Amino acid sequence: MTSTEEFIELSERRSAHNYHPLPVVIHEAQGAWVTDVEGRRYLDCLSGYSSLNFGHGNPKIIGAAQEQLTRLTLTSRAFFHDQFAAFAAGLGDLTGKDMVLPMNTGAEAVETAIKVARKWGYEVKGVPDGQANIIVMEDNFHGRTTTIVSFSTDPDAHDGFGPYTPGFKIVKYGSIEAIREAVDANTVAVMLEPIQGEAGVLVPPDGYLTQVRELCSAENILMIADEIQSGLGRTGDTFACDHEHVVPDIYVLGKALGGGVVPVSAITANEDVLGVIKPGQHGSTFGGNPLACAVANAVVELLRTGEYQERARELGAVLHDRLRALIGKGVVTVRGRGLWAGVDIDPSLATGRQVSVALMRLGVLAKDTHGSTVRLAPPIVVSEEDLLWAVDRLAEALAEFAK
Repeated sequence: MTSTEEFIELSERRSAHNYHPLPVVIHEAQGAWVTDVEGRRYLDCLSGYSSLNFGHGNPKIIGAAQEQLTRLTLTSRAFFHDQFAAFAAGLGDLTGKDMVLPMNTGAEAVETAIKVARKWGYEVKGVPDGQANIIVMEDNFHGRTTTIVSFSTDPDAHDGFGPYTPGFKIVKYGSIEAIREAVDANTVAVMLEPIQGEAGVLVPPDGYLTQVRELCSAENILMIADEIQSGLGRTGDTFACDHEHVVPDIYVLGKALGGGVVPVSAITANEDVLGVIKPGQHGSTFGGNPLACAVANAVVELLRTGEYQERARELGAVLHDRLRALIGKGVVTVRGRGLWAGVDIDPSLATGRQVSVALMRLGVLAKDTHGSTVRLAPPIVVSEEDLLWAVDRLAEALAEFAK
């Protein structure tokens, strides 16, 4: 097979249709650019939903993976290995927490946080067994396991997969009053995304995260921050919570932690929370494997200098300034922070999908969500020149639809 059409036809015929990809077949990539099977180049403005914060083929990350591949890839947690201590200490230090619990995918990390919060509730807070509840947000996206979709408000993710897991209260995102009204004696945690990515890069009101932190502390409730998409430099700080100087009780991490090389996820918390987990109560064959730890160690080292956070902050200001100039020219609203933007397209002009296809034809890869929104999240290594070129392509696409 050599043509795009052949690859797509076979893929569509032989795989489940759980995704609706753009009609492009990527063959190789470097930095912020990818090349398809026919040699066409595209600027990647999705970054694997923030999994590629440090770009495709980052030499430090690839170097760490290659070196580890030649020595040791898997032991299971039945034994210690020589990459694990550095992983646990490094990620713990980065998040300011005593302990880490590694998994593989983001959804696994969310499930882990749920289990830890419930167990903490029973063993530390004293909630009656089986009565714990966790407050979650409308329009959340934490993954697609059966437990997680039980508290999704997205019909595509939720409907048709019952019976659903109980123990969750869904409230309006951005409203501290909604959380306060939902709290009861059996509430063990509030779980939220500091910025809701899949919902369209929704940024909560200023002060909201601070209010959540204060309420959780006052009510003896764990604050769980799902920083899987928003964390590790994407928003211009190490974590999106940092913008309000808020420290949650549990960080949930994934995506960019694997450097775009292997799936790596983890939760981090202090010992008074994570210490409730004892041997045999939770685990993963591949979680914390040597290859994953070597890659994650390289990612943590990249973040230690603050260079990527500063770059995302500075280029993010450029991106948002240029995008706001398109409001009234096919764009209705621009949201986001750092190198992360949700661009609402005038629905009378085109859908988000149509704009994404038009961008692809102009050499920019992005993705739509919720009908009219296009998400932009280029790798942090993108150049300012390429970033501005991408926004110009968006302006060009919108002008074509306006004709």
